[in-house]
Amino acid sequence: MKPPYQILAYLTSDRDRVINGGPLLLYSDNLEELKQMTVDIAKGLKADVVQMTNGDYLVIRI
Repeated sequence: MKPPYQILAYLTSDRDRVINGGPLLLYSDNLEELKQMTVDIAKGLKADVVQMTNGDYLVIRI
């Protein structure tokens, strides 16, 4: 069964969590830049943002 959401992008400030995979993955060591990229991508894709407890962000479409 397919989940009711789609992960469109994964944004992180931890280089160790950068892996290859399906969704777009972006890295920035500047937290303000990371937040702004997340907002810009979500607006452009008309999607929602989830901040995970580890500080990374997911851009998802429900």
